[in-house]
Amino acid sequence: MSVGHAIRADFRNVLGNFTLDTAFEAPAKGVTALFGPSGCGKTTVIRCMAGLIRVKDGYCSVDGEVWQDRDGTFLPTYKRPLGYVFQEASLFPHLSVRKNLLFGAPREKPKDRPEIDFDEVVDLLGVRPLLDRSPANLSGGERQRVGIGRALLTQPKLLLMDEPLSALDRKTKNEILPFIEKLRDHFAVPIFYITHDITEVERLADQLVLIEKGHVVMAGTLAELESNPGSPIARSREAAVSLSGSVISFDPKYGLLHLAIPGGVLIAPSPPAEIGETRRIRILASDVSLAREAPGRSSILNVLPAKVVTMKPLDAYETLVVVALGENGEGARVLARMTRKSWEELGLSETPSVFAQVKYVALAAGVGEE
Repeated sequence: MSVGHAIRADFRNVLGNFTLDTAFEAPAKGVTALFGPSGCGKTTVIRCMAGLIRVKDGYCSVDGEVWQDRDGTFLPTYKRPLGYVFQEASLFPHLSVRKNLLFGAPREKPKDRPEIDFDEVVDLLGVRPLLDRSPANLSGGERQRVGIGRALLTQPKLLLMDEPLSALDRKTKNEILPFIEKLRDHFAVPIFYITHDITEVERLADQLVLIEKGHVVMAGTLAELESNPGSPIARSREAAVSLSGSVISFDPKYGLLHLAIPGGVLIAPSPPAEIGETRRIRILASDVSLAREAPGRSSILNVLPAKVVTMKPLDAYETLVVVALGENGEGARVLARMTRKSWEELGLSETPSVFAQVKYVALAAGVGEE
């Protein structure tokens, strides 16, 4: 990762009984999720990045621009080119939606980054019908979309989102997630996204920073951490991997999409989708079984050749197996959770070639899909 195209953060401090010790690096693009249980220090980290908390032993740089350093350099919050989306939108009640969106927007667009256009944001977030309304007449989901739009229109180099969906019910969350996916894919603005909901991570994140009790446990791409058997998320009962698949065909008779992924093709139930469209796929470790020989006819549609990469015991009776898809094991990695008895009887430590049987492939809702 080149020096000029990365985000670096390193904050160390003792706050009462809480010790903050977080150092990580992420690309200055895509979505980096800060994930961990409530109270682990996620919000403290991005408040330090925003300059809202100042620790003496701290460093932060964004795309080559140093915001804080241990030599005393400290850019105050109002001088940092960032947008901040809080759990609550906190719109100004006396201003219309239009004026709320434009509040904080610079009069002159910065020349050192791509311009984010008002009409572009309004249409992407679906708030054009709301422009003349008062915030009092908006739903919770509408308010949060306006809050996201306002943050984008400050023309930021970095967008910080602190659990933006935590105050919303599940239905409203599902309505807003496609809008966040759109802005992730459309704008060249890196996003730091805080959540303790693993489903949001799987759906949105490209990079992942795992935080526990104020410490960074692991950091890397989502794919790396999900398929690392030493990672806390890989060892959890809900362990899954998230893959990107490209639509290659749709079977209207059975309502099935065929998606190309590294190492093979997966079939998943879905409404129609455009050929070439990219969809995010979720495969639970508990939905993957392994066979030494190609299985006969069965209800499982997805059977792919693979190679065993590694195995790690979860306890005395269960194991977590990482397999790489494809005849040569050069494709995407998935997890399989199995008993120790199954591992030993299959003799997979001696013969790594297997067939991965994927019982179910879950797709994130498509862009614009309700």
